[in-house]
Amino acid sequence: MINFGLVTIPVKLYTATEQKDVHFRLVHKKDGAPIVEKRFCSKEDKEVAWEDTARGYETRKGEFVVLEAEEIEERKPERTHTIEIGDFVELDEIDPIYFEKTYFLEPTDVGAKAFNLLRRALEETGRVAVAKVTIRTKERLATLRVYDSTLVLETMYWPDEIRSTDQLDLPGGKAASPAPREVAMARTLVDSLAGRFKPEQYKDEFRSALHDLIESKMKGEARSAKRRKPEPKVVDLMEALQASLARSQESAAKTGKAKSGAAKSGAKRQSSTATRIRTRKKAA
Repeated sequence: MINFGLVTIPVKLYTATEQKDVHFRLVHKKDGAPIVEKRFCSKEDKEVAWEDTARGYETRKGEFVVLEAEEIEERKPERTHTIEIGDFVELDEIDPIYFEKTYFLEPTDVGAKAFNLLRRALEETGRVAVAKVTIRTKERLATLRVYDSTLVLETMYWPDEIRSTDQLDLPGGKAASPAPREVAMARTLVDSLAGRFKPEQYKDEFRSALHDLIESKMKGEARSAKRRKPEPKVVDLMEALQASLARSQESAAKTGKAKSGAAKSGAKRQSSTATRIRTRKKAA
């Protein structure tokens, strides 16, 4: 349910994304049987039943504060199943590092008009709603935004969950500063490769290779597809930029020639067709 001022909008929540990873289980190499993991007490060295377990928070090495399930349940947020909108902000004010997971929102019959009202307001103002929501047992920061004629809820990390970059050993000093000519060349390369984002042109090559390997194993085929990565070469930065730019321009030229050739071929076919039509008319 969305709380939008004094407006309440009943909605349903659906996961918008899914992981396509190839999942493996640990098996016994000898006979292929799955390995079963059991719960053992590290102190008594014996198996423990599920009902004898509890949640423990480690305060120092090997020392835990034990929390009962009822104690945790009592402290759950009260706003369960409610999306409480607080502010409306510009999307570019939020760095993508904050975004975690996306959910589709679907209005119920009762909330359809209010749902479309909020969607239209966000669409026309170009803003996103910042909200709080409790999913399962965890309260989350989130945004509501327009996506493909509906609304999506994007859960976010809390500010203190984003790590600082202060501890990184970042390059600095004069030696790490690129020359103006190198910057200009890099910008030219970026401009030459600029285009629209087309997600369908990207593919998880490793996952495809794993699926092929699994299928070949199922068919009883044995093959080795191990490829050794070439050793990285240390090259001159300017030389690499010039080579990259030349390759990009060559690719663009080939694409242009292909389009031009297709256009000429089409024009030639049209001319040939027109000639045959005139010949038939004369003969008639």
